Amino acid sequence: MKKTKKEETYRAEDIYVLEGLEPVRKRPAMYIGSTGPDGLHHLLVEVVANSCDEAVMGYCSDIKVSLLPQNRIKVEDNGRGIPVAKHPRTKKSALETVMTYLHAGAKFGGKIYVSTGGLHGIGVSAVCALSDFMRVEVCRDGQKYFQEYSRGKPKTKVKKAGICKSTGTTVIFEPDSQVFPEIKMNVKRILNHLRQQAYLNKSLKISLIDQRQKPDSTYTFYFEGGLPSYIKHLIRGQIPRHQNIFYGIGKKNGTIVETVFQYTDEYECYEECFANNVWTQDGGTHLTGFRTALTRTFNDYARKNGFLKENDENLTGEDIREGLTSVVAVKIKEPQFEGQTKTKLGNPEAKVVVEQVVSET
Repeated sequence: MKKTKKEETYRAEDIYVLEGLEPVRKRPAMYIGSTGPDGLHHLLVEVVANSCDEAVMGYCSDIKVSLLPQNRIKVEDNGRGIPVAKHPRTKKSALETVMTYLHAGAKFGGKIYVSTGGLHGIGVSAVCALSDFMRVEVCRDGQKYFQEYSRGKPKTKVKKAGICKSTGTTVIFEPDSQVFPEIKMNVKRILNHLRQQAYLNKSLKISLIDQRQKPDSTYTFYFEGGLPSYIKHLIRGQIPRHQNIFYGIGKKNGTIVETVFQYTDEYECYEECFANNVWTQDGGTHLTGFRTALTRTFNDYARKNGFLKENDENLTGEDIREGLTSVVAVKIKEPQFEGQTKTKLGNPEAKVVVEQVVSET
């Protein structure tokens, strides 16, 4: 059989092996969704998520985000601080391992982080790969350490930088202009995300300081009311149909479920859902479980109380959700997200657990 020209030029040396963080730089959209505004802001989301995971575990009470001149962003927390000791497998500092290796992190074993948005050990290392400059400072065991990176590679060793009385991690990064055509952080977009995280993690203080122009602009979020307070924020300017906000919380098979909703004079339905603090904007099984339970509960009530007669058809989900504003949040041990940007939850058990909790509250 005669070989084609294309077959003859396909050789072993044509097979590329990407090492370290090269895959992220080669195909950034696979890791952050795009190289446009969504992907750019996703870098910040990934770094903040690590700090929020510390808050979920009870080790962090304060997160500060700063927009600095020269397109740099700083995220500080008072969590435990990333370990810096030598990693037994890589023989490098645990800090360098976390920042420069894909699939490296403390979220696989289920001991250090019980419920987390990070699954693959990709998030913060992807940020490192797509940053022209990154510096990570760690306060831990009474010492301050730092290491600097550029485009996924360490530029310095992990060095001591003095004494620390507290603990925590500070990440400073500058998105790479070779990757992102435009580097312009949108304050409103960042505020929306930080506000969400503050509502999801009640009693967590989150601040944003915009230092790009003088005078500085400072915004601070701190909510003791949690999701019920969030509903009040979402329906501001609307007329509630009932005084009390419906709120339920429960735990089944290790999964924690929070649901909150209120009806207003609006015709449209507005729903937000989260899994381990990740905004799953495309919904998923937890949202399906909430909708199913809500529809069933309304129809059961309507029939028991004579609002629906024997021959009447059940109310549809669309009928019941008219004018509804709701938030569903789950904390689950092994979340299954669609894609690295985690826009949809896929765990079948989440639907069952949410249905049970909503039906019982």
